[in-house]
Amino acid sequence: MSFEGKLALVTGASMPKGIGKAIAIALAREGADVVVTGYNNMEGVKAVAEEIKALGRKSMALRMDGRDYADVQKGFQAIKAEMGSVNILINNAAQMRRMVTIAKATPEDWDAEVKLCLNSAFYCIKEAWADMCANKWGRIITMSSVAGMLGGFGQTSYAAAKAGLVGLAKSVALEGARFNITANTVVIGIANTEAYFEPIPLEVRQKVEKRTALGRAAEPHEIADAVVFAVSDKAAYMTGAIVNMMGGEDLFVF
Repeated sequence: MSFEGKLALVTGASMPKGIGKAIAIALAREGADVVVTGYNNMEGVKAVAEEIKALGRKSMALRMDGRDYADVQKGFQAIKAEMGSVNILINNAAQMRRMVTIAKATPEDWDAEVKLCLNSAFYCIKEAWADMCANKWGRIITMSSVAGMLGGFGQTSYAAAKAGLVGLAKSVALEGARFNITANTVVIGIANTEAYFEPIPLEVRQKVEKRTALGRAAEPHEIADAVVFAVSDKAAYMTGAIVNMMGGEDLFVF
């Protein structure tokens, strides 16, 4: 799989052991130039960009607030001026602000997670769309979660946003087909990342791992491999699909 001549954008790629970073590095290893974004941890984003450059690819570390459409527009203008048109878009930016039940949730809780997890994906797709249509080639991935498939106690806004990403990708797949643009969703269960899994107490992690059919959490590079396949020419006929990377967490395991 070669992505020579392609420019990828991976949002939310600031964590050293994060899925965003793993995807960005995997795409670079296959020949893509890669723009990586973050917001609060720009040192992390810059480190990822330098690692990509060390692989011989072009890269750009971009501070972009995915919740703010004007900032996304500004970000895409900067990308085009420095790197060119985005061909591959990985909507990975997300955050579970806090787990809180409906009774205690506030409209601010809801808005914060929906804006970052769902709105940001739409904003990025909208900004990449015209060039993808003009170039008659584009690959779009929305990164969803087991919470979007099964729901989650205390995760109403996060689960709703992650479920929304599935519908978004399917709609994008329908509109993009005539322009050779594919859109698919990669659904993640549990993964060994410092943002979501490592902070959980060990005994709780072990219980969650036992709930998966494979009995373990995914490694970020395993998720990245699935994403790389989904945006490659080997998957050119796959669009509107849900790529299940939950390790059997959605199966009846006891």
